[in-house]
Amino acid sequence: MRGWWREIAGLVLPVACGGCGRPRTELCPRCADELTGPGPRRVRPVPEPAGLPVVHASAPYAGSVRSLLLAHKERGALRLAGPLGSALAGAVEAAASRCDASGTGPLLLVPVPSSRRSVRARGHDPTRRIALAAAGRLRDRGRAARVIPVLRQRRVVADQSGLGARGRFANLAGALQVVAGGARLMEGGRVVLVDDLMTTGASLTEAARALGAVHPPFIRARSEGMERSAPERGFVHAPAAVVACSPASFEINRN
Repeated sequence: MRGWWREIAGLVLPVACGGCGRPRTELCPRCADELTGPGPRRVRPVPEPAGLPVVHASAPYAGSVRSLLLAHKERGALRLAGPLGSALAGAVEAAASRCDASGTGPLLLVPVPSSRRSVRARGHDPTRRIALAAAGRLRDRGRAARVIPVLRQRRVVADQSGLGARGRFANLAGALQVVAGGARLMEGGRVVLVDDLMTTGASLTEAARALGAVHPPFIRARSEGMERSAPERGFVHAPAAVVACSPASFEINRN
């Protein structure tokens, strides 16, 4: 009901840019440019956790990008899922082209799930909504893509926002699992884990572990130029893509 009401309210209430508050537009050109930035890039949190997939992000989590993600997630600016999905689609394409060994099959976007408690509180699942928008943008570009929400939380977890890096990993350890029949849904496609935001990498690391329990997320390298994961030598992680991550995760790539 809350999500439905937000959709209706968006039609009658004054519109302002979710990034900077500029009136009479949901997303102004300046904030749109900040969201897409120079294009998707490989990102690494510091420190980089063992088991983290190769991750690509579209923009640093700062300024207007941070405001846009919060407006969509916490304030119900649901129509921002379109531009956020476009940004995620670019990161998905970059991740798949750099890390995929087979080069065949549809792109299967697996969103990191939100807790049932947060979904009830917000009235929607922001990551899944952005993932659906991203899959639509990919199909518009001629790429076969669909969302397969095969991950779910197997136990209650604490709110991550109040935890440090060590606490986040402890909080999420063993928290996710693949739903019954999920492995079959991933057959014949190229799995890409997706999330709206990466900070420490705890969520994506746990998601990769859960997938590996039923559908090994590692594929043998067929090219010396492919990205390899240090904790899994000789293997390549199924890649991951996010809309944004901390600026420091981008900066390390320039040093």
